[in-house]
Amino acid sequence: MAADEKNSMDERKSVEEAVIEKVPWTAFPEHLQSHMRAGLSQEDAQFLHDIPKKEQDKIFHKVDWRLCPMLAVLYLISHLDRANIGNAKIEGLEKTLGMSGTDYNVALMVFFVPYVLCEVPSNMILAKFKRPSWYMGILIVCWGIVMTLMGVVQNFGGLCATRFFLGFFEAGFFPGAIYLVGQWYPPDRTQFRMALFYCASAASGAFSGLLAAAIAKMDGTGGYEGWRWIFLLEGLATVLMGVAVFWLLPDSPDHAAGRWLTHDEARFLKLYHILTRGAPKPKKTNAEGKTKFQWSVLRSVLKDWQIYLQAVVFASNAVPNYGLKFTMLLTAPPYACGAISALLSSLLADRFTWRMPFIVGAQAFLVIAYSILFSKAEDITNNVALCYFAVHLACVGIYPILPGCNAWTINNLAGPAKRAMGIAFMICIGNCGGIIGSFIYQEKEKPKYPTGFGTSLAFAAAGMTCALTLEFLFYTINKRNAQKTEEEWRAIYTEAQLEKMGDRSPLFKYHL
Repeated sequence: MAADEKNSMDERKSVEEAVIEKVPWTAFPEHLQSHMRAGLSQEDAQFLHDIPKKEQDKIFHKVDWRLCPMLAVLYLISHLDRANIGNAKIEGLEKTLGMSGTDYNVALMVFFVPYVLCEVPSNMILAKFKRPSWYMGILIVCWGIVMTLMGVVQNFGGLCATRFFLGFFEAGFFPGAIYLVGQWYPPDRTQFRMALFYCASAASGAFSGLLAAAIAKMDGTGGYEGWRWIFLLEGLATVLMGVAVFWLLPDSPDHAAGRWLTHDEARFLKLYHILTRGAPKPKKTNAEGKTKFQWSVLRSVLKDWQIYLQAVVFASNAVPNYGLKFTMLLTAPPYACGAISALLSSLLADRFTWRMPFIVGAQAFLVIAYSILFSKAEDITNNVALCYFAVHLACVGIYPILPGCNAWTINNLAGPAKRAMGIAFMICIGNCGGIIGSFIYQEKEKPKYPTGFGTSLAFAAAGMTCALTLEFLFYTINKRNAQKTEEEWRAIYTEAQLEKMGDRSPLFKYHL
């Protein structure tokens, strides 16, 4: 046996013995101890340690160019497809289909029923796919087909049916995209990447009206009204993009190795994921070898108090956002301000690894904006400039919340199974705000919209309260757990008990 091979075997054996016999980590070189505590072998720990920070940044930037633009385009398309009903309304949708009263609000609401209910099951399915691009591609092609069919509906019932299936297939995209970001990036690099593709939402608001107006000029072409062409052309574009996803959306470091990542770069990403988020647990199987559903993980998600508080933080974006998107004809400048604020706040949050101040600061802008609109919109003629300023302020407050909330949630859930279910469940509850946002802006109440502006103001204040509560609880728990050293906690609990606790383990440190 070669000397190098024998030495390598001896190193691996020493690590195994350290785990089995609980040899103190101090028995190993100091620069490897933190890496080995995360479950890495001595060889892997040394490999990770030897990659300089500059090279690490270069590897993550390679991922940026592959993943973020793709997610941004897909998120842009998803927002265009769910919100273009507002543009179709302007072009005569209601008159053609004989809609009246609250029919339009009902059509908006129908989308959110399956959208909310299917987010958790969808992420559970996504987590089972070896190649997430296949699952995401199927979803996008399906909702593109539904969007195209929306252009040929003949009555209100047909519109509601297509809106229902649009929500059904779109449900899996956003939580799936957040899950993918969490799989590729460590906690201190997540929020800015989420903000990059979330800014596509602001872009959709900025030019969706212009795009729809241009398409509507096809009115009469082929015997179809202009509003039908909005659905037809945007639906076909979505189908084409969905097909492209099968080849263009990055799946995993393993799949990218030897293609657009070198094998060492792929190895680094896998090991760094284990270091920052923990080693993946083996999937439980039944007698036939099939993967069993982990009911214990679902129970832990349903009982997790932080998810419910984060959902209210999420809703403090959803309620004001959907109300503005569906009922107000905003121009590009407010949305541009929103995109800039999301990127800047996310960059700072990642730099300081601190989420709360940038979420609460954004919610404070929302409180101020909706206070102005609630009190001054009735006399809009004499307060145009002030109200337009408030709209800008509202967008500045709306767009930083979701990247911060999603990064905060996914960074505080231990294990890939709980992260997949937990982030989807949080978004599921938070997106109920979309149902509320569909009804609070009533045509009969314009221009003051007391119900709409008042409800948005209340949700912004509630979200701020929940964010501050989360910060206090996370800080208190971390401080309490730090009263004992890691060795003292390991003397109290077995390795199996600590692993089963997940993010409730005293060794788990909540990210603030």
